[in-house]
Amino acid sequence: MTSFKLHIQNLFFAALVSVAAAAALLTPAPALAQAPAAAPAIAPQALPPAVAPVTEVVENPYGLDALWRQGDFVSRGTLIILLIMSVGSWYIGILKLIEQAKLLKQGKESDEKFWKAKSVKDGIESLHADSAFRFVAEKGAHAAEHHEGSVIERVDLNVWVSMSIQRAIDVVNNRLQNGLAFLATVGSTAPFVGLFGTVWGIYHALTAIGIAGQASIDKVAGPVGEALIMTAFGLAVAVPAVLGYNWLVRRNRVAMELIRHFGGGVHMTLLGGGRGRDRRK
Repeated sequence: MTSFKLHIQNLFFAALVSVAAAAALLTPAPALAQAPAAAPAIAPQALPPAVAPVTEVVENPYGLDALWRQGDFVSRGTLIILLIMSVGSWYIGILKLIEQAKLLKQGKESDEKFWKAKSVKDGIESLHADSAFRFVAEKGAHAAEHHEGSVIERVDLNVWVSMSIQRAIDVVNNRLQNGLAFLATVGSTAPFVGLFGTVWGIYHALTAIGIAGQASIDKVAGPVGEALIMTAFGLAVAVPAVLGYNWLVRRNRVAMELIRHFGGGVHMTLLGGGRGRDRRK
């Protein structure tokens, strides 16, 4: 009985071994560890061109544009007044300069043509129609021609011709003085107009400080800059006006000396021998 059990156990173990061997044959061998496959080569791509850094344009909050946009009607009105003063003074200055140059040219023309004529009448006709020298000569010749046979004949011829020529010279002088009063006014008042803008800007600065409760630079910079710009504008308008006024006045004196000298020569010519008088026969 015992040998029979042993024989059965041996058969059972032999069967287990056979089953294990068959399972080992049927089970696939484990895959060997393979080296990682190389990643596929990626073709290098061209890098995009370097883009310049974008610079943000920050608008200046304290420039002239900001002064106009942020200013009230008083600030804008002050700027407009200063602009009108500047444009007016430059316009008048250039216009008077051209007028004086024209008058000096007419003075040379009178020396070349008038005094070489045979008579005052011929000399008058040789001058340009709008010449100031012709105007003076015409007034003197007209006074000399209409002195005889009239009520004015009671007045001395010398006095009458002299008064007529002097009145003509005064008219020319008044024409030359036109516009100079505006230059003088601008030169004397423009700094005060700019000072008014300065005071108004300081007032805005003090108001901003009072509202903010502290004197920070961002609250004060704008109004103070506005005040300084107004001061600069006032000086920029006044200085050219003063310089132009003084220069034009000096040139007027030179031109008037030529007119007076010419008038004196016409006066002496009319009284000297009747070259300018058409005597009645």
